[in-house]
Amino acid sequence: MTSEEAAAMIQHGQTLAFSGFTPAGTPKVVSRAVATRAEAEHAAGRPFKINVITGASTGPSLDGALAKAKAIGWRTPYQSNEDLRKSINSGETRFFDMHLSRLPQDVRYGFLGPIHFAVIEACDVTRYGEIVLTSAVGASPTFARLADKIIIELNQYHPKFLRGTHDIYEPNNPPKRGDIPVFSPCDRIGQPTILVDPARIVGVVETNAPDEVRSFAEASGVTEQIGQNVASFLANETRRGVIPKEFLPIQSGVGDTANAVLKAMGENREIPNFQVYTEVIQDAVIALMHTGKVTFASGCSLTVSEPTLQSIYSNWDYFRTRLVLRPQEITNNPEVVRRLGIISVNTAIEVDLSGNVNSTHVLGRNMMNGIGGSADFARNAFLSIFTCPSTAKGGKISTIVPMVSHLDSSEHSVCVVITEQGVADLRGKSPAERAETIIANCAHPDYRQLLRDYVALAGASHSPQTLCAAFGMHTQFARTGDMRAVKWGDFTK
Repeated sequence: MTSEEAAAMIQHGQTLAFSGFTPAGTPKVVSRAVATRAEAEHAAGRPFKINVITGASTGPSLDGALAKAKAIGWRTPYQSNEDLRKSINSGETRFFDMHLSRLPQDVRYGFLGPIHFAVIEACDVTRYGEIVLTSAVGASPTFARLADKIIIELNQYHPKFLRGTHDIYEPNNPPKRGDIPVFSPCDRIGQPTILVDPARIVGVVETNAPDEVRSFAEASGVTEQIGQNVASFLANETRRGVIPKEFLPIQSGVGDTANAVLKAMGENREIPNFQVYTEVIQDAVIALMHTGKVTFASGCSLTVSEPTLQSIYSNWDYFRTRLVLRPQEITNNPEVVRRLGIISVNTAIEVDLSGNVNSTHVLGRNMMNGIGGSADFARNAFLSIFTCPSTAKGGKISTIVPMVSHLDSSEHSVCVVITEQGVADLRGKSPAERAETIIANCAHPDYRQLLRDYVALAGASHSPQTLCAAFGMHTQFARTGDMRAVKWGDFTK
């Protein structure tokens, strides 16, 4: 059927679950047709909104098109689209942020209500109901199993030889859940396809469209220095025997800083060849696989630029034995993360003097993207690292603050904080020691004395905080547009 015919089956108020994880593996034409239908319904004076569940973020053809059409009632678990972000922060779309490992099981438990349609991108589908996914798995196995009806986007851009790349495994619900038998990043525990009753596939929409993955920026001086600081820290930990000499699997967040970190690790000769056990396999991972520095990569999606994806497909004999794509509740599973001894490296928006991390909200008010999988890994990692530049907005914002304006990962889940200024190792330190370590090593020079003055204002206590001034830098920025103008004396009157 056409995408328009598929969209015509969908009714106002229904919940749709879409495949993919990031723009990789995300449907592209049915969602646009739904957006067009929503605009027509609105023009006719009729309500039309759907509820949207995905694996993680998507591309402009899904979140972007639906947000512009004012077609989303509620949305979970993660997003990164500018138009949807505006809709969320204006109150137009109800959004609830979720740990990505929790999403599939919450759907199974019925916490999010019924799923009326699953829209799944596939490179192949058979008469027996075998669905071969494309460049991501996400929560597709759960969506396909529980949805009332399934629409397949058969995308010829992705070759059928991807069959065998995916390791499809769903744990049982309690009280019948057993262990998840992943003991190495290269272990396979499931099936290569999703198997459904063919009668539940109500339509197949053919397309030929690349993933809408944007290219990441070249490393800046700041992100490059952050990468060097991370690599040097890990090399030193290996040298002193804290990290085993054979090294440990790496999990890396998504974005420019994450790519810079991986690039620096690849260039550091003291870091041995390593494996990756992560959510998002990015360009930097593939580059390191080409050189042999990364020997195996397990992830949830191939979130890579189009040239990089084509380099994978054209060298498939090399990559097919070095890659596996899994459901997000397996890639991010706390049991597996703890067992494998993952070294996690994720990005913060801001970090406070106790080591608490805000990953999601700007000034505690506006949603940026969401928590994603960072806390899934950080809470259970062998070593959890959070990175960020020390300033933003041309130095007018310090990312090191007295108290975070929104809390996502608490001090109990954060081992190390790294900015371009240096490394703050928080292990084994009291709150006062943490504060001084973070100020001395991670804060920008423009803010170090301001932060020390705040600690002095707090006075002697177990945790150097004072409620009257904890958000003083934030409120100063809201008033004047520059945190550097804060005067702590104003908060003692």
